[in-house]
Amino acid sequence: STVLITGESGTGKELIAKALHQHSARQDKPFIRVNCAAIPDTLIESELFGYEKGAFTGATNSKPGRFELAHEGTLFLDEIGEISTEMQVKLLRAIQESEFERVGGVTTKRVNVRLVTATNRDLAAEVQAGRFREDLFYRLNVVPVRLPPLRERKEDIGLLAGHLLEKYSKRLKKPAIKLAAEALDVLQAYDWPGNIRELENVLERTLLFCEADVIGVEALPP
Repeated sequence: STVLITGESGTGKELIAKALHQHSARQDKPFIRVNCAAIPDTLIESELFGYEKGAFTGATNSKPGRFELAHEGTLFLDEIGEISTEMQVKLLRAIQESEFERVGGVTTKRVNVRLVTATNRDLAAEVQAGRFREDLFYRLNVVPVRLPPLRERKEDIGLLAGHLLEKYSKRLKKPAIKLAAEALDVLQAYDWPGNIRELENVLERTLLFCEADVIGVEALPP
C-alpha cells in the first residue's frame, strides 16, 4: 500500500522509507528516491515520467523517468507537498492507473511501483487551503506514518548517539569513544530543533576535536 510519512525536517523520513522497502517483498528490486523540492516545476514531469528524443530543446536521446526505473520496486517521493497543482493531476493519474506517457511520447507505459511519500508539511491543512488536491491526498495517505521530532522521543538519544559515534569514529579513523553519563544528560535536556540531523552535526564536530576517550560535558558545544 501507499505510505505517507510525515515529520519535521531532520527526523529521518528517508530512513523510514528505506526500511519499509528493505522489509518488503520488493527488497531485491530498485529503491528510487526523488526530492521533489530540488527539481524545478518545469523539469519534474520529465524527471518522473521520462521523455522522448526531441521532446524539447536538448533532448537528444530518450530517457526513462523515475517511475520506469522503480518498476517492481519502491518509488520514494520526498517533499511531496512541494509539487505544483498541475503536476498533482498527472501524478494522481499515474498512481490510479499505474500508467503514463513520457514527455513528447504517445505510447502509454505501464509500471508496477510501490509508492512511499514524505513531507514536513501538514497536507490536510494544505488541502483545506486549496494548495493540495484532496483526491491525491487520499491516494497518498493510505498508510500514514508520523515520525515524531527528537524532542518527543528523548529516550532514543542515547541509542542514536552511540550509533552516530561509532559511525563517525570509523569514518574519521579515530579510536572508539563513549559518551559520559553527564554529557548524555545534557543532550537529553536539549530540545533539538534540527532533530537528528542537528544531533549528528554536534556529535561529529565533538568527536573530531575531542582528545579524550570519553566525551564529557566540557567537550560539547555551548
